[in-house]
Amino acid sequence: MRRIRSLLIAVGIVAGAVALAAFLISLAPEPERLEPPSQLPFVTTATVTADSGPIPVFGAGTVRPSAEVDIAPQVGGRVVWVDPAFRSGGRFDAGQTLFRIEEEDYVYRLREAEATLADRQVAYLEAQEEAAIARAEYQRYAEQQPASAALSEASPLALREPQLNAAQAALDRDEARVAQATLAVARTRVNAPFSGYVRDESVDVGQFVAPGQPVGRLFAADAVEVVVPLSDANAALIPALWTRQAGEGNGGGDDGEGRIAARVIAEYGDTRYAWTGYVDRAEASLDEQTRTIDVIVQVPDPFAAGVPVGAATALDGAPPLLVGKFVDVEIEGLAPQSYFRVRRAALRPGNEVWAVDGNGAVTIVPVRTLQRGDDEVYVTGTLEDGQVVITGGVQFASDGMRVRTGAAPGP
Repeated sequence: MRRIRSLLIAVGIVAGAVALAAFLISLAPEPERLEPPSQLPFVTTATVTADSGPIPVFGAGTVRPSAEVDIAPQVGGRVVWVDPAFRSGGRFDAGQTLFRIEEEDYVYRLREAEATLADRQVAYLEAQEEAAIARAEYQRYAEQQPASAALSEASPLALREPQLNAAQAALDRDEARVAQATLAVARTRVNAPFSGYVRDESVDVGQFVAPGQPVGRLFAADAVEVVVPLSDANAALIPALWTRQAGEGNGGGDDGEGRIAARVIAEYGDTRYAWTGYVDRAEASLDEQTRTIDVIVQVPDPFAAGVPVGAATALDGAPPLLVGKFVDVEIEGLAPQSYFRVRRAALRPGNEVWAVDGNGAVTIVPVRTLQRGDDEVYVTGTLEDGQVVITGGVQFASDGMRVRTGAAPGP
């Protein structure tokens, strides 16, 4: 009896647990029904922009002086004065005296030459007078002879013509010596050939310098040059490059007419500054190592403050374009009638882009690449303004392939 009772209790407990479990299950919410994920690949996209006007040609190079010379005296002697500006980094103006050489020895030589010249002038005047007397005596002699008498010509020696010519030559020689001595005195002052800066110098007061001995190096401040190596494809985008003569770009007038405009950009700290310039010329030979064409961009007034990229005017304290700085260059290239700008990531191997229509279908569009920038490429082809192209998300595509799209982040 006791066993039956225990069995009934166990059965009741199990039945109650099953009923409680069923009740709790009935109270649970139904699971959310989700649609299965799409099997179409997701791609990032950007839009095509139709454009016109000059296509920029991008390059880079190092700033170098447009003119740089060694400074050397033309006469020797002891240095007696040096301009304080004649120091590394110093600024000077054209014609400014950089240093002076002791001139006393040259002044004495000038005085000696002038004294000799004074004697020679007297000797020349005497020779002139003697020649005039000789010619007058011959004329009187000729007048005294009968008209029927045959009169011979007077010899040049009798007329003292060789003596006068010798006196003239001696006078010319001594005048040249005076001019030479005067020039030597003037050359004791060594002047700057142009306005610019001192790269280095090695002269001081009391130092003895010899003729032709370099004592410093100067470079011009009116302009600098940037040598931009370009591929032949990029060089072909610069209009009339091969017909341009050196210095021709500087002759377009104050308004810059006839110039191929360029912009030079240098980075100082975390700010990028720009200077305006122009294409001056191109080298007539390829670089033997890189097989590129060196295009020379000239920048007038490089030591004026640069303009921050994106700003309209220069800021106080903005740096100049320093010689030796590595810079980026943008040259104003050819201007086709129409072309398109697309994100660089949209250009695929084989010069093609993958366009996407409103239904998500892919169309492969062949294009011709005109120029490649850091973030954009300039192309021609059967594209449309505002057309959507794939920039990432898939490695392969085919015509008619369907995709899901999303905008790519900006550059």
